[in-house]
Amino acid sequence: MTLSATVAPHLPYLRRFARALTGTQASGDTYVAAVLESLIADPAILKSASSPRLALYQTLCKLWGSIPINGQAEGAQPSWEATVQGRLSNIPGPARQVFLLSAVEGFDRRDIGEILQRSDSEVERLFEDANRQISEMIASDILIIEDEPLIALDIEDTITSLGHRSVGIARTHKEAVKLAKEKRPQLVLSDIQLADGSSGIDAVNDILGSFDVPVIFITAFPERLLTGERPEPAFLITKPFSPEMVKALIAQALFFDLRSRKAA
Repeated sequence: MTLSATVAPHLPYLRRFARALTGTQASGDTYVAAVLESLIADPAILKSASSPRLALYQTLCKLWGSIPINGQAEGAQPSWEATVQGRLSNIPGPARQVFLLSAVEGFDRRDIGEILQRSDSEVERLFEDANRQISEMIASDILIIEDEPLIALDIEDTITSLGHRSVGIARTHKEAVKLAKEKRPQLVLSDIQLADGSSGIDAVNDILGSFDVPVIFITAFPERLLTGERPEPAFLITKPFSPEMVKALIAQALFFDLRSRKAA
């Protein structure tokens, strides 16, 4: 199998992890590009771990700790991304990596230990640290934009179980913009395709025209929004989702929003 064929199936999810880790599409995709450059220079990297997938994540985590891409200016950004971009020089390191590798990417503790080259006990301690930090986060008011009633209720149950508050559920572009202006949520969870045939991205951009708020998009087809070929969301929940994934990405979006506001 060629290098391209081996790596290609893993790239959308590597981008998802990198974007969640850095807080933006541009920074995350730059790290993924750096991983690919490393592979071209030394294809043997894929044999540095027990599987090519683990080797890719291992390489990205090593690069993230050694290349200061996060601190670079990125020029013009999509409006949804600009709301979560801040000064990232003080972002937590290993604990966030462990939590995202587990909650978003679905790795077990042994795989995470191999990726980060840490012992099982270290991985468990870091995961507990991340959980504690997230649990201490101030509860937030969240607007849900989702046209499927059962999924919307599932999301609402999930966020309330995590200590957050739902300010409402919108099924269409018009409803979303109206609710957002009325309730002024602290976070928006938005599906990509809405009941009136419009785009959730368009609804979010209209909301962001009125006020800044961090946004997480929800989709059953993450590969379509993780290509690295155009402006794409920094934070993405994939259907079907787990409470841990929702918890992790809400924490990340709120974290970067707080960093951005403190830096302003």
